[in-house]
Amino acid sequence: MTEPTMLDDVVHSIHIAAPVQRVWDEITALGRVQDIMFHTILDSDLEPGSRMRYYSPDRKRIWIVGDVVEVSPPNRFVHTYRFTDIEDEGETLVTWELGEESGGTRLTLTHSGFTTEAKTHKKVQGGWVSILELLKTVAEGERIPLKWRMMYRMMDAFQWMMPKATKAEEVLRQEPR
Repeated sequence: MTEPTMLDDVVHSIHIAAPVQRVWDEITALGRVQDIMFHTILDSDLEPGSRMRYYSPDRKRIWIVGDVVEVSPPNRFVHTYRFTDIEDEGETLVTWELGEESGGTRLTLTHSGFTTEAKTHKKVQGGWVSILELLKTVAEGERIPLKWRMMYRMMDAFQWMMPKATKAEEVLRQEPR
């Protein structure tokens, strides 16, 4: 059996016509629905070593889990990342880097740690593009497009169809104490 090889990092960079602090506040918003992150609620204390979870708005589902690795406001946020609905796949690493740029912020997102066995590599490539576009929209003071608002309503209505592995009680039961 051959060892899995590492895949290229997923890297995206975008200019956002908003101050760095505004962009940072959207990425790290706690306790409220983040439409930029596919209509989820980030739960964490954002301290290195702490757990983080992206819940559904009703907190019945957890879509993504990870651990905070580094927090250097308002320029760098690093955390591990794993979809709860994909079994037997290890955590990967997400790095958000923000810097001032003429007219706003340059955000570079790097998602690394994928092997050839990763099921999520292709899934996150397009997902991050959408997230960054939504982040740009919201940070620049615009409302998210109607297609996303409609999709979020559908996601909320049909989350009961999602795998048992995404149920909050299942995820929390399996987390290390």
